[in-house]
Parts: sequence; structure tokens; C-alpha cells
Amino acid sequence: MASTARRLAAILAADIAGYSRLMGADEVSTVQALREHRSAADPLIAQHGGRIVKTTGDGLLIEFSSVVGAVECALALQRLVDERNAETAADRRMEWRIGIHIGDVLIEGDDILGDGVNIAARLEGIAEPGGICISEDAFRQVRGKVEAEFADQGERSLKNIARPLRVYRVGSSPTAKQPTTSPVALPLPDKPSLAVLPFENLTGDAEQEYFVDGMVEEITTAIARLPWLFVIARNSAFTYKGKPIDVKQVARELGVRYVLEGSVRKTGNRVRITGQLIDTMSGAHIWADRFDGALDDIFELQDQVASGVAGAIEPRLRLAEIERISRKPPENLTVYDLYLRALALSHQFTPESLGEAVSLLQRAVQIDPSHTPAAALLVYCFSWWISQLGIEFPEPQTGETVRLARQAAATAQDDPDVLWMIGWCLAYLTGDNAAGARMIERSLRLNPNCASAWLACGYVHSFGNRPGPAINALEQAQRLSPLDPQDHMIKLGLGIACLYAHRYDEAIEALERALAQKPGSLVAMQVMAAACGRLGRLEDAHAWLARVREIVPGYTVAKFSGYLLRFVVPEAVAIQAEGLRLAGLPEGEAQ
Repeated sequence: MASTARRLAAILAADIAGYSRLMGADEVSTVQALREHRSAADPLIAQHGGRIVKTTGDGLLIEFSSVVGAVECALALQRLVDERNAETAADRRMEWRIGIHIGDVLIEGDDILGDGVNIAARLEGIAEPGGICISEDAFRQVRGKVEAEFADQGERSLKNIARPLRVYRVGSSPTAKQPTTSPVALPLPDKPSLAVLPFENLTGDAEQEYFVDGMVEEITTAIARLPWLFVIARNSAFTYKGKPIDVKQVARELGVRYVLEGSVRKTGNRVRITGQLIDTMSGAHIWADRFDGALDDIFELQDQVASGVAGAIEPRLRLAEIERISRKPPENLTVYDLYLRALALSHQFTPESLGEAVSLLQRAVQIDPSHTPAAALLVYCFSWWISQLGIEFPEPQTGETVRLARQAAATAQDDPDVLWMIGWCLAYLTGDNAAGARMIERSLRLNPNCASAWLACGYVHSFGNRPGPAINALEQAQRLSPLDPQDHMIKLGLGIACLYAHRYDEAIEALERALAQKPGSLVAMQVMAAACGRLGRLEDAHAWLARVREIVPGYTVAKFSGYLLRFVVPEAVAIQAEGLRLAGLPEGEAQ
């Protein structure tokens, strides 16, 4: 028996997108238009060394000896179609979908058969109208040889193809096809701006498109709750769906500084969602992560991913903005610039940085007394500043700060950042734990993805000796922002809550982590001394207490309790005070 003839070939498969719809609307005109398209295409195919193997209704199968010729022919065909469609109504346009692969084919007369042909056909099936998809094998052959842009679409599972294939989308290069006019770049708004672009559906399952789009809508809604961020509406962002993305072009056309993009892959009943946040001015990736889940409850998965993305990128965006403002000359600083510089200092969380932040914010509030976010951050930083300095509430500064906090609360409206900061301040400076908790809870209803609000919630619950809810809130802050610049505050809060829950081993473990990040934290050392004392680790308790008394000479149980009772309920103060007694802290004035 003679062996079957084979040869290596580049295969191009093409068809007309929406051909059945066009035929249903007007058979005669559609057939005539298709005939004209093919007549115009034949010379291009021959020019690039192609041989039409067969035509099937609206489809074409073309063989090339060179994959470079195949890709260049595909680009030429798409440009030709664009030109022919220029004067055609949108609902009557014919657009090619093209797939290209290079591989072994079986020869049967003038026909070609085999996996190579099947793969090209499947690639054509996943191409967008007017688009070109090529296999990784084809990409290797044309990279650097064809004047075009290539976008890696990741591995795709193709129908009736045994193994997933890496796919690349091909687009005309700027020199190959220039628009007749360039859209005018929109100016950037006066606050950080972001567009959430449609995520790529790499599941190989068109039915999952609704899941992918729904998830992006949830992410957009979650991020839009951040009042300090300008977020492009979903309808505008989705005009880029199915198109090659140039983030700098998106930035110009939408007037944004940041772009969030991503993709969704599927294996069995599991999906993996990846996302990345890009600074369009520099092209730098300032955040990237992935989320895994099951499709058992797609709406719950959408909520989880939206919450995770929004919670993760908020601190990253803040840091990116802070870095940008840090390069600005001091004489050109606006109120917003002063606010961001103070925010950066607040993350350092030392008495010096908090004091400097207070000075910057006082300057901001003097310039614009109506700037509520600056006023809220001012009272927040002041509260932590005095907590770092010792055990006194200085007057009249404390009274003025409370007045400013109440004024900011009256104008906060629905700004979740302002609400949680003011809630914290009222609980800490006035002891009105209930009022503070209400404001923080309102903040979380408006933006449940704010790690800082959950952090404040955890502390206020601790003030009221509610360690269970406090631990839950702090763990939520940790989940939302695992790399948060204020992570040491989460660990400190967990240490305090675990102490009040009589979980002393866990308290010490959390406090060790807090002190590893912030070795000079007075509050962490004081709570550590109490936790070690309650656990009976008296040598460690004495050592930690000695360090506290170096910072605060004359520190006693009476002074400590008098200070803490201003904002912590008596039963919680008693737990901590007993630990300090066991650590060796004198009851009254230091001897």
C-alpha cells in the first residue's frame, strides 16, 4: 500500500461573520456582495502565493507555502474589506474572520486534510469579526518578519482539538494602516482616573462570556464606590471589547491615567481570573494578581473577585499617586497634593511622620476649609500622633480636633473614607464608641472593600470589648489588602483583640509580627508586656515593660488606666491593666 502523501503547509481559513443574518435580511444583495468581495480578494491571494483549496458557502480554505505570506495576505484581505465597507451601512457590512496555522497536511488530489486544517478552522472560529488569530507555531515563524502587532491570548481549548493551543491575535501595525484622523486626547480629571477594560474570555467557551462581562461590571461598580477615584462608565469601557488594546490609546481616548485589564481561563469547573493595573503614562504594571474559584455559584464568585480586586488595587493606586506627587516641587502643591503627601507620611506611622502629616493637613485645611477628606485625615493622624507620644490627651488641641471632626462628619455625606476616619476619631478622642461604630458601619455599607475601614472597625470593636467581631473585621482587612502598607496596624489590632479574648499566645504572635515591622511602636510594646504578663512569661513581660518606661518615664497602672478609660470600656481596661501589673508596672506614681 502506498504511503499517504504529506507536506508542510501554512493554512488560512476564513469566513464571513454573521453571514446567516445577512442572508436572512437580503439573500440577493448578500450573494452579490460576497461574489464581489471574493473577486477583489483573488488577486491578493495569488500575489501572496496562496492557493484556494476550496470554498464553502461563505468560507475559504487557502494553502500557502510560507506562513509569512499567509499572515501578510490575511492583513491585506482585512484592509481590503475595511476599504470596501467604508460606504456600507453597519448592519450590511461583510467582515472576514481568519485563522492561520502551520503544520503537516494530508494530500488528497487538490484537497488537503488533517489536524493542521482543523486547527486553522478552529482558530477562525474564535477570531473576532475583522480579526485574525494564529497559532503559536505560526507566530514563531512570522515574529519579526511581518509588520504587525501580535497580542498573546494565552492557551485556548479548541473544539475537537486534543490539547490546548497558545493563540495570538494579529493586528495591523501603525505604519501598515493609519487612521485618517486622530482622536483628540481627553484631559485628565483633577483626581486619579481609571478605566476597567473588558476582560479576555480565554475559557474556550462562548457561553461563559456573560460571566466574564458580569464580573467586570461588578469590579467596575466596586471600584466606583471610591469617591477619590474617577472611574469611566462601563458602557464607554466596553466599546473596546474584542479589539486589540493599546493602553496609551485608551488613556488618550477616555482621559484616564490608569487602566485595569485581565483575563479569565477555565479548566473543568474551575476558573482563574487574572488582573493587572497599568499606569498608562509610564507603561508600568503597578499591581497584578490572580483569583481562583469554582463555577458552582458564579454570582458569588463574581462578588468575591470584585471585592478582592477593588480591595487590592485601592492601596496600590494610593501609593502610585503618592509617588507621583512626591516628585512635584513644594511651591506647586495643591490641597490634594498636600493631602496625598500627608497620607504617605501617615503610612510610616512614627510620631515624627504623623506630626509632619498633621502640619501638612493643617496647611491644606487653611487653604480650603471645605476640603473634607483633608480635614478627616487631619483628625485621624492627630489621634494616632498623640497615641504614639505617650498617655496624655493634650488640650486645647484635642478639643479643636474633635470640633473639626464633628464639622467634617456633618459634611461627609456619602464619602466612605471620611466616615471611617471620623468614626475612629470620635471613638478614640471622645469615647463615644457607639457613634464611632455607626459611622464606620455606614462607611462599610458604602464601600465594603475598603481595608482601612475594616481596620478602623476592628479597633472600635476592641474599644467596646467585642473581641470576636474585632478579630473578624481585622481578618477581613487582611484578606482585602494582604500587602497593605499599614499591615503592622492590622497585626497590632489583632494582638489587642486577642488579648481581650484571653487568647494570649495568639496575641503575642500577632504583636511579634507588628513589632517586626514597626520595632518602635509604643502601643505594641505595651500590649506585648500585658500579654506576656497574663500568660506568665514574666521575664519577657519585664523586658517589654522596661522598653515602654524608657519612652514614657513615670508610667504607672493608674496613668495607663486613666488614659485608656477615655475610650475603652472598663472591663477591657482591667484585662490589660492586670497584665501590666503582672509585668511589674507600679500601681501609683513611679518610685
